[in-house]
Amino acid sequence: MDKNSMFQTLARDANERGAFNGAWLYAEGGEIVSKGALGFRDPEGTLPVTEDTVFQLASVSKTFTSAAVLLTVRRGLLSLEDKLGKYFPELPAYADVTIRQLLSHTGGVPDYFDDDGWFTDIWEKEHRVPGNDEIVDFLRETKLGPLFAPGDAFEYSNTGYNLLALLVERLSGEPYEEFLQKNIFEPAGMTSTRSAHIRRDGIPFENFARATVIEDGKYVADVDSEEDGDVVAFDGLNGDDYVFSTVFDMLKWDRALREGKVLTAEEQALAYAPAKLNSGKDSVYDEEEGLSYGLGWATGRDEKLGLVVSHSGGMPGVATWFERFIDADRTLVILTNRDGRDYRAVMSYFDGVEAVARDREPEPVRTAEELELKDPDRSRWPDFCGEYELNYDSFKLERVWMEGDKLFGKASNEDREGFVFRLIPVADDRFVRKDGMVELKFADGCVILDGVECKKK
Repeated sequence: MDKNSMFQTLARDANERGAFNGAWLYAEGGEIVSKGALGFRDPEGTLPVTEDTVFQLASVSKTFTSAAVLLTVRRGLLSLEDKLGKYFPELPAYADVTIRQLLSHTGGVPDYFDDDGWFTDIWEKEHRVPGNDEIVDFLRETKLGPLFAPGDAFEYSNTGYNLLALLVERLSGEPYEEFLQKNIFEPAGMTSTRSAHIRRDGIPFENFARATVIEDGKYVADVDSEEDGDVVAFDGLNGDDYVFSTVFDMLKWDRALREGKVLTAEEQALAYAPAKLNSGKDSVYDEEEGLSYGLGWATGRDEKLGLVVSHSGGMPGVATWFERFIDADRTLVILTNRDGRDYRAVMSYFDGVEAVARDREPEPVRTAEELELKDPDRSRWPDFCGEYELNYDSFKLERVWMEGDKLFGKASNEDREGFVFRLIPVADDRFVRKDGMVELKFADGCVILDGVECKKK
């Protein structure tokens, strides 16, 4: 199979559908099989993305935080079994959470997005961006409290990684950004990579891709968005985000790990091993994909290709993916800087590149409208209408109704209250929406979303 042609076709088709704007790289044995860039690095659409464009990595940055912590452990300054109470006595509610549990998201520390108003209040009222050291104040003042006893469950926590970055900084005696530069980026030869705060301090790169969102049908910079402009309030944090890099440097990161330039094989084995809960079971990061979480890496196994570790990243206008096939020695990097106009097309693009990386033929990139049944059976649609109270993750479905020959829904999520969307039929009893992660199935007076079932009120 001609993998390069497949990657090129997927990227081009997704770009034409407003579903891909960025750069990609795929390598086998360290040799680049496919690479490329499409789209623009500015909201105005005047500056083309190039293969060496610098992107915000979002949560892919956690792979570097994990490495920084393991290097601090190597120096004897920290142990994975140390408890937070040793370093943060001012946080008694989290005193028994271990460093290992912070790295594996099993400590029960709440995510700062659970009360992000604390940060935006400081930005709006004091006109300053809170520093990462203030994450301790956040936990003290919001009094959110632990989500569960340490080790009882898995719950993704950006806050835990902020604490880890703060620990590295305090124990090493140098700014976290400088620690990463000297101990990770430079040894790995990552000359285009920085830990930086571009919204707070300015952009240190000439070829930088600005995070771009869609607002009122138009592309705008994240900081200029009425809905997402408060991202600047979080720009002083470290550990969970705010590393910026290129697809080429991410390949260097892969090779540096494989060649032991930063972490030893033993240290990497620790990072890739699934975290164990108090029950003795592996943590579950993504049940559908069969992924657990180690120390800064999602970890799973492919039947043919063996151990695979990865991390995704997402912020308004940013979607990133870094995947390493440890046994098969393959590397996949996807870096984007624009929100997609059609969620189905975005996901079919990512599904496609995953298929190619695994030696499979990809399905074509398709939008929700392209998947829509041309002549659906509408006879049962009135039965689907009614009031619901379906809660799935942050998505809450409230009502379904017909207008003419179309079906609509009303829902809310963590970003929006009471938004209306069209239910696009992809089968007689299954519907999707254009701009979100929803596939609803109707059956016997129930609506079903990813296995969660709800009867009409």
